[in-house]
Amino acid sequence: MIREETAEFEEQLKEVPMICPECKKGEKLQIPQQIINQSKQLTTVSIPAGVVCEHSFQAFIDKNFKVRGYQKVDFELSKMEYFGDSVEGTVDEEQRKQAMQVAITPLFAKIINSLRDFVDGNEDYMGSAIFTLEGKMVYSSLPLDTLYNTIREFETRSEKNLILVKKLFLLLENDYKIFSQFLKLREHKLIIVLMFNEYVKLGMGNLLLNKLIEQIQETALK
Repeated sequence: MIREETAEFEEQLKEVPMICPECKKGEKLQIPQQIINQSKQLTTVSIPAGVVCEHSFQAFIDKNFKVRGYQKVDFELSKMEYFGDSVEGTVDEEQRKQAMQVAITPLFAKIINSLRDFVDGNEDYMGSAIFTLEGKMVYSSLPLDTLYNTIREFETRSEKNLILVKKLFLLLENDYKIFSQFLKLREHKLIIVLMFNEYVKLGMGNLLLNKLIEQIQETALK
């Protein structure tokens, strides 16, 4: 069963050539097709140092899995990060340039920075993510296989019109734990996700999730 799920996940990956905008070194990376397909225009992928070369940079990928541009970054990323398209109506080149320069709105930038500050430097955290109620990914630093399965879980719940769950806990076969919580910020209805390793107890994970939600509410709405 696990082997079948792994094979299914691998079929959902698309090989995309990446070229560092600073040193021009290239590498082909596996990108989940579902992430690209659900974006309206561009998907931003933040690539940490050591994946392609010694530099960190961002790549902007369109729905045809073509890289439309790159951008150097001024901070070091510890995990591969994915950003769903948040700029609607990018139909001309000028708008596309703006989309590549500003991949997310100021509100989401605050939320994502809160997630980064919360999980970076702590080995107990395996990643974090933001989804819409429809299962569309806004941001993720989750491992690829977990990200794929999480998207599928939320999309299935949306398609079946299941009752809105305020909190959802998942215990994986390797004892890693996924905690998610519904959050409404202004006009946005979101699902915030945290993933912990096997050493974090359920009660502690719930406590940390509550702390993160409080932090997001305090900082994002200032």
